[in-house]
Amino acid sequence: MSRSSIFFSVTALAAFMQLLLISPVSAQISATWIDPTTGMEFVLVKGGCYQMGDTFGEGDSDEKPVHEVCVDDFYMEKYEVTQGEWQKIMGSNPSSFKNGDHYPVENVSWDDITENFLPKLNRSSGKRYRLPTEAEWEYAARERGKKVRFGNGKDIADPREINFDGRAWGKESYSRTGVSREKTTKVGSFAPNRLGLYDMSGNVWEWCQDDWHNSYNGAPRYGSSWGNGSGSFRVFRGGGWFNSPGYVRAALRYCSSPDFSYSNLGFRLVFPVH
Repeated sequence: MSRSSIFFSVTALAAFMQLLLISPVSAQISATWIDPTTGMEFVLVKGGCYQMGDTFGEGDSDEKPVHEVCVDDFYMEKYEVTQGEWQKIMGSNPSSFKNGDHYPVENVSWDDITENFLPKLNRSSGKRYRLPTEAEWEYAARERGKKVRFGNGKDIADPREINFDGRAWGKESYSRTGVSREKTTKVGSFAPNRLGLYDMSGNVWEWCQDDWHNSYNGAPRYGSSWGNGSGSFRVFRGGGWFNSPGYVRAALRYCSSPDFSYSNLGFRLVFPVH
């Protein structure tokens, strides 16, 4: 082998080794993101596949059949969108409980969010924020699709027990803790799940992107939004302050018309990694 060939081989090998060393670093994705316009905090949720739906066999027919869904990496908001964040974008506060900037905004409809708030936020931020799909929401609430009942990562047979350690709550929680909660509380008041997401169970219900379907028959297998926004109803998840603890199960689904708003109904946002 000639001297020049040896030199070329060594050089090529060195370049290849350097690529191995540099590429993972340069391609590294940040575990968190803070929007400079609103201060919204986001957590990276690594994608994967999971069994979506009533994996415990205790839910309604709309939570069945259990089926495999795969989702890509995405960022999800650490907290529910707050009154202060809504005010920064919209210049007003529609909440029934005007109890402070760090409380979840509620009394907002799916139409309010998708037709007014999101277009303004995306223009000001340059991002592609949107509501989570049902598949993304449940995947994140269940800590990347683990078989757990609640959005705080707990798996407890009696739903009322979820309030005992203060991680999530509903209307009946005062019977366990001695504290009556008849309205929203500050976001992040209770411990997060293991992904660092707060209030995935309780506080306010959260709108999702999808149209409502009465079962998972025919549901997309790749975690995309099911429907194009033309259906009569939209999905929301997670339970709220007005509900009994049984309604904060991560697999439980509910729906209403896209123009519906109420004092226990809010949202959080996501955006794609790529």
